[in-house]
Amino acid sequence: MLGGRSGGRSCSAHRAGQQVVAGPIHGWHDLGVPRSTWPPCADAVRIAPSLLAADFGRLTDAVLALEGGGVERLHVDVMDGVFVPNFTFGTDTVRALRRVTSLPLELHLMIVGPDRHLEMFAEAGADGITVHYEATPHLHRTLTRIRELDCRAGAAIVPGTPALVLDDVLEVCDLALVMTINPGFGGQRLIPRTLVKVAQVRAEVDRQGLGAEVEVDGGVDLGNARACVEAGATVLVSGTTVFAHADGPAAGARALRAAGGVPLAERAG
Repeated sequence: MLGGRSGGRSCSAHRAGQQVVAGPIHGWHDLGVPRSTWPPCADAVRIAPSLLAADFGRLTDAVLALEGGGVERLHVDVMDGVFVPNFTFGTDTVRALRRVTSLPLELHLMIVGPDRHLEMFAEAGADGITVHYEATPHLHRTLTRIRELDCRAGAAIVPGTPALVLDDVLEVCDLALVMTINPGFGGQRLIPRTLVKVAQVRAEVDRQGLGAEVEVDGGVDLGNARACVEAGATVLVSGTTVFAHADGPAAGARALRAAGGVPLAERAG
């Protein structure tokens, strides 16, 4: 169950030179800073723990354990049982999460017809919303609308979709997500071929001179984190590796960052 409130600090609490402090505010967007300007941390690897792998009965504890531990955001998978064969979080959970943490909430909508629900999720407290190329016929318009709602806009593709479908929407993306497993369930093994697509997306982002992050989601662990970063990923989504760590999720996140620790400048060179 979710309850309480946290004033924990992390790199995510810094926006436009301001810092979230302990008190009755929900996050940095309460300071009047547009969510769409959320800058990434300067860390070599940005970690986005997936709450899909957390203990749903102790979700507050899991979230609070990550506060101040160097985690930049929380990855919240929204599944409808149609686009993917599973059901997960909805707007009520997003509202509850917003009450207990100042960490940005990055929603990954694995649902059909996402356009119908963008306003609801933004109002519930989403800081970023990622939609699937496969789920919306007018992706450019959808991404533009997400930004209009003061959220960071992300576009995702599944393993069976070629990377080039994102080329014409990267200019309205804050994040390009490459699924490295078939979506729906956690605990799967990363599909090695998908790292080729990560490299292709990174190359196109760089070719267009854009600042979009490249995120990988699915099967990311201590054994392949470095390969993900070397392929061009700047954000690693991971659930099991973080939340199943023997010393707790904060230690899991630190271990994952260390495993993927290729400085961005080194990779670019």
